[in-house]
Amino acid sequence: MSIENMIRLLAGALILLSLAMYFFVSPYWLILAAFVGFNLLQSSVTKFCPAEMIFKKVFFRGKADTVKA
Repeated sequence: MSIENMIRLLAGALILLSLAMYFFVSPYWLILAAFVGFNLLQSSVTKFCPAEMIFKKVFFRGKADTVKA
């Protein structure tokens, strides 16, 4: 799985989680969805993504763009 796919998976999961928490717990969980959307927007403009940095340190070894098993 490429790093771009991992970031998309994380963003989608966090947005769905925040919507479920909004429905079942509190409307304040929409702040998480807004934060994820803002982070996606700013990373498309600045090319800086904190999740990408974390994924590279945790899951990736070397310069390859796919997860090593």
